[in-house]
Amino acid sequence: MPHMFVPGPVDVAEDILQAQTHPMIPHRSKEFEEIFHRAANKARQLFYTDHRVFLMTNSGSGCQEACVRNLANEKVLSCTNGAFSNRFNKMATSNGKKADKVEVPLGQAILPEMVAEALKKDNYELITIVHNETSSGVRNPVKEIAEVVHRVSPDTLIAVDAVSSLGGDKIEMDAWGIDVLFTSSQKTLALPPGLALCAVNDRALKKAETVENRGWYFDFLLLEKHRTTNSTPNTPAMSLIFALDKQLDRIAEEGLENRIARHAAMAARSQEWAAAKGWEIFPPEGYRSRTITVLLTPEDFVLSEFNKAVAPRGMRLAGGYGPMKNTSIRIAHMGEIHLPDLEDLLSALDEFTA
Repeated sequence: MPHMFVPGPVDVAEDILQAQTHPMIPHRSKEFEEIFHRAANKARQLFYTDHRVFLMTNSGSGCQEACVRNLANEKVLSCTNGAFSNRFNKMATSNGKKADKVEVPLGQAILPEMVAEALKKDNYELITIVHNETSSGVRNPVKEIAEVVHRVSPDTLIAVDAVSSLGGDKIEMDAWGIDVLFTSSQKTLALPPGLALCAVNDRALKKAETVENRGWYFDFLLLEKHRTTNSTPNTPAMSLIFALDKQLDRIAEEGLENRIARHAAMAARSQEWAAAKGWEIFPPEGYRSRTITVLLTPEDFVLSEFNKAVAPRGMRLAGGYGPMKNTSIRIAHMGEIHLPDLEDLLSALDEFTA
């Protein structure tokens, strides 16, 4: 099977692709509702939660917008250290919220003490955090940040974007006190794009009741009303839900803890290879992603030429993001990628740079 080492869309197993060919049925039928709720209930294991998981027909960015629309009337604190955490901030400001930043340069992590300092200066209804910043390969210490929020400003809600890590890294929503945690289908869950999974606790729903102008499409209260009566307010991406239902069984067969360990092993192997090769790992030690490794490349390394060379072998590697486009590579080892697949890529890199 060919493999794309890119951070989404990722490879999708053939049987999961085939699951999408399930014949269409009415989305208001008991037959579909049974599949929908079965998938949503199984998805809770990914989040380590007993709370509801909304299956939403949108990308992860839609969940960013849902969070700022539902969980704040006015004041948001955005933890920003890359493209996608900055997008979370832009979601807040574009929806009329006053959004302050805890900001560090690209490649650095948001530290708990930075958040504590910001929370002592002002009162915020919501704090937004990206767990795994795909643009830089930084893994923010969400557990420790959440501990600080609960200690310094216990009424502040916590929304975490885990678009490129959930299912490949362990994020314990309930144990850590996260109010909203979300991901999307096309990354670590190894499904086609178009579906988001958003876990929402009771505290977040209660807050949404006090927020005006939540909109309609992303209204948590409307999503909850339909979840408890049928499925969704609008027509869902039914084919993707058929695939999700089967993929969650596939994940359970591997074992979620085993899956998480597999991703951690691939991250460690990528870092080990880079150290031996003399290529700099962009994020500092202790804050490195488990699902994507970002490396600074030598001046004579041309990614387009490498991708051309490995195309006959069915491989593709991602370049850097934004300002790092031509100076780095992003090795995405997520979803259906296994250690032997990664070894093939690293061997190809060795051959190309020999």
